[in-house]
Amino acid sequence: MSASFHIIDKSTWERTIYFDYYYSQLKCKYNLNANIDITHLVSEQKRRGIRFFPTMLYVIMKAVNQNKEFRMSFNVNGELGYWEEVVPCYTLFHPETRTFTDIWSEYYDDFDTFYHTVVEDMEKYRNVTGVIKARPEQPANFCPISCLPWLSFTAFAQDTYTESAFLFPLIKFGKYFEANGRVEIPISVFVSHAVADGYHTCKLINDMQDIARQF
Repeated sequence: MSASFHIIDKSTWERTIYFDYYYSQLKCKYNLNANIDITHLVSEQKRRGIRFFPTMLYVIMKAVNQNKEFRMSFNVNGELGYWEEVVPCYTLFHPETRTFTDIWSEYYDDFDTFYHTVVEDMEKYRNVTGVIKARPEQPANFCPISCLPWLSFTAFAQDTYTESAFLFPLIKFGKYFEANGRVEIPISVFVSHAVADGYHTCKLINDMQDIARQF
């Protein structure tokens, strides 16, 4: 499947001054962390006898694909724009060596199709080790997502020390836990301030919450 890329006209774009300021001058990126209630999601996941990771992956990707601020990048010609949709790029942990590889899967808005696609890809590439990218030909429209299932973290921060034109968010979720009779999970979103303000990132996380509740 291939997604279309929409070039942004910066002469009329409402975020042009903010993009230029945070991309070229202040060069700001930030993390936003929150717990979301997945009580209903976990109950439904267990009732159906399906895996948690691909289920949670679907919740995140559905929210990302509802918000164009988190589908933005530069095309091969260096033009700013956003993809019609993005696909998940996610990590597979290898307990024998305590290392990981990452793979990508196609995105489908239909949960059952998405779920079975991800499960099949995980099985197909789970024994590929010794490389970072276990699945070749990763498309340009990808969103990196990873899980830290060993800890219910309260915050997660990350940074790089080189210039980067990368605009997609980096999303992580941790170990879910019970609190006041509810099941919650920590979510961390690392994003370029050039494409998304606090409002947009809050909306993304709130969309994840809504999707989990309606699952």
